[in-house]
Amino acid sequence: MRIAFLYIAEAYQCYHAAAIALALAKRPDVQVVNLFNDNETPHHLERIRNAHGAAPLPEAPLYKSWLTRNLQKLRRLGMWKRMVMFDNRRQLNEFDAIIAVENSVAALRPLGVGNPLMAYVPHGSGDRSRGFIKRIAAFDLVMPAGEKTASRMLAEGLVTPETCTMPGYVKLETAAHIARTSTRPFANDRPIVLYNPHKEPTLESWTRFIEPMLGAFAAQDEFNLIVAPHVKYFRRRSPEIRAAWEARSTDTILIDLGSDRSVDTSYCEIADIYIGDVSSQIYEFLVRPKPCIFLNAKDIDWREDPSFRNWHLGDVVDDPAMLMTAVREAIPRHHRYVGLQETIAKETLGDRSPGVAERAADAMMTLLENRVANDRGPISISV
Repeated sequence: MRIAFLYIAEAYQCYHAAAIALALAKRPDVQVVNLFNDNETPHHLERIRNAHGAAPLPEAPLYKSWLTRNLQKLRRLGMWKRMVMFDNRRQLNEFDAIIAVENSVAALRPLGVGNPLMAYVPHGSGDRSRGFIKRIAAFDLVMPAGEKTASRMLAEGLVTPETCTMPGYVKLETAAHIARTSTRPFANDRPIVLYNPHKEPTLESWTRFIEPMLGAFAAQDEFNLIVAPHVKYFRRRSPEIRAAWEARSTDTILIDLGSDRSVDTSYCEIADIYIGDVSSQIYEFLVRPKPCIFLNAKDIDWREDPSFRNWHLGDVVDDPAMLMTAVREAIPRHHRYVGLQETIAKETLGDRSPGVAERAADAMMTLLENRVANDRGPISISV
């Protein structure tokens, strides 16, 4: 059986599934290949492979036509994922299965890719509605980490009990294997605050909060600050802009716009307090209950909105002038949120016992073996 792991988007997403590829590659009569769109992906796949002590896997960049290559040079316009899939539709149709970490891969079906079974491992377990869109129903197997995501997918008709399984949160297992040369980027022992804003323009807090935040943290001597926005926030900015921001780091403020540590949960592990808006990294931070602060920069009416369920896990700040007060009160007030944090983290992250990748690999093999047993042929699609 030939299985392709399709990394159609940015390299950070491979932390959510590469361990499954390593587990599947150990199965008899299974050939696994990693196919990627972002040229930074091999670096991260190698980090993950080394961390797991596994053998190398075949990998290759996805083919890109002349038009696709030139469009991708316009970095501000994105990865041109659908065009890349169109360029590779014939090659992809030769596999028995495709495993993806982004639901945009559902577009392969209307592009005529009907032979492979398709599995989807969500890259994150956030609460926003965009994680629950109709195209998820195109996958033969969906593997959310835990009950929170699975139950919502079931309620919205995106999966059935037969097409959904909950192996746990793959990235956490990978993070536990990754050796880190330094656990603290600061020479002092002050508590560390992590600011992890999302990139979504209608929800992001960076524009309104970053300058007041940097000024406030520079003026105090109680906390360290790590500023690590979603890796895509600055990805399409010029190297000069990125360098200018990172040059503002000090002995107590670290600005990291995309290093390995910003994508492998290192900062979530060492931080004592989390400040964010809508990033699903909040749940990576809450592997153990810790104080959280959420920034409502867009005056959102969030209390009854399920897309902002995580904002019930800490204080919500609307005014930048109140941020440092919230930071100073976060630890004393944490007792108000511990119980709900434990409950929602359990629902979100699912089974945290060892063997997450193996459980996901088992589910994939069961799907493939059932196909053989039922002699299911290619899906018939009108293009």
